[in-house]
Amino acid sequence: MSIPAKNTVCLWFNGDAEDAARFYASVFPDTTVDAVNRAPGDYPAGKEGDVITVEFTVMGIPCLGLNAGDAFRHDEAFSFQVATQDQEETDRYWNAIIENGGQESACGWCKDKWGLSWQITPVVLTQAINSPDRALAKRAFEAMMTMHKIDVAAIEAACRSQ
Repeated sequence: MSIPAKNTVCLWFNGDAEDAARFYASVFPDTTVDAVNRAPGDYPAGKEGDVITVEFTVMGIPCLGLNAGDAFRHDEAFSFQVATQDQEETDRYWNAIIENGGQESACGWCKDKWGLSWQITPVVLTQAINSPDRALAKRAFEAMMTMHKIDVAAIEAACRSQ
């Protein structure tokens, strides 16, 4: 038995925490499924022997998937923000989520098929909108506001324009 992390993100699932954790491990680096724990007895959302929790790590962040039924749903109040280095990495993560039953949203946000929100955010965008050059920051921000998946070349072009 491993010693738990001091702080773990607990994510509520409706019986499919293991599927989600295995998907994340297949897509993101430094992501693992660390333990699958079965219920020692019956509980409101399941039976003895069902997977009750899944310990997993998403890009270095310890998480616990709790299979606790359908009482609660994920929403945009919580999201994973993934910093990407280029368009290829942005496309890879975005497409993996969307093509596996997810849905697009605005400004680099998407939602996976389990309802968890992800911000797939190229570093060039973060640097641009936080630039001390407020005119450059505004151009990058305005370009981002027109996008679903972030287009790195379009952000770079907005930064270059005057």
